[in-house]
Amino acid sequence: MTAPAESTVRDELAKLRTEMANERTLLSYLRTALMLVVTGATVIKLIAETLELITVGWVLIAFGFLVGGLGLRRYLRYKQLIRKAE
Repeated sequence: MTAPAESTVRDELAKLRTEMANERTLLSYLRTALMLVVTGATVIKLIAETLELITVGWVLIAFGFLVGGLGLRRYLRYKQLIRKAE
């Protein structure tokens, strides 16, 4: 059987791992969002010769902001749930 202090340390480390996993997930969302925005801007500035390509560029930019917003929303929701579990 484990001592109460050892159990408390284990629980605290598990909570820290969960918080760091949540932060890594946010960073993944933001990296994806940035990639979409930059790709959209590149399509508009360098490749856009037709209206369809300009539209694709703006859709990529909008989708990038959407992904970033959803990632931030998810991060904040799970952060709140993790804090409630204390």
